[in-house]
Amino acid sequence: MPFPDEPSQVTVVEYRPEWPREFERLAGQLRDALGDLVVAVDHVGSTSVPGLPAKDCIDVQVRMTSIDEARDVPLLAAIGFRCRPEPWNHHEVSAGQRCRKLVFAPPIGARRSNVHLRESTGPNARFALLFRDYLRADRSAREGWGAFKQRLAVSVPDLLENGQIKAPATEVLMAGAERWAAETGWQAGPFQQE
Repeated sequence: MPFPDEPSQVTVVEYRPEWPREFERLAGQLRDALGDLVVAVDHVGSTSVPGLPAKDCIDVQVRMTSIDEARDVPLLAAIGFRCRPEPWNHHEVSAGQRCRKLVFAPPIGARRSNVHLRESTGPNARFALLFRDYLRADRSAREGWGAFKQRLAVSVPDLLENGQIKAPATEVLMAGAERWAAETGWQAGPFQQE
């Protein structure tokens, strides 16, 4: 659920070359706020894939040594980031394993973003990196995923409904990503950053 200052409608735009620079600015703020707890900060999601249409919202994955809500929420609140309260923003299932996470919205008036704190060794952190790297590597998958997201945003612009439809399609996409990972020997390096 978006906060009141955030859009509740999905709009997908063409890839913007400024997204990597905007990610770098966010990554620097997050590294400064979280310090030695950070293993890596990754640009993930659709804005991390050159040429892929996306919502104009930067997704950042911060791979942490551990997730501790009582410790992490105040650290990010000190720089204005707001912890999303919904249960699905505190846990997710990846590779059949329930994983802890925390998702933060940006400060009011700041650049739109979602900041995902995940444990560095969790399958959910691997999932985000595989999604990104597969779509970067496979032009056909990237073009198909982009066209799907554009059509879906036009026909189902409500953020929650859009996400519910996109979730099973993401599972299909990731089955292809897993095959690609097996064929190419792709692995999520423990300190790989982007």
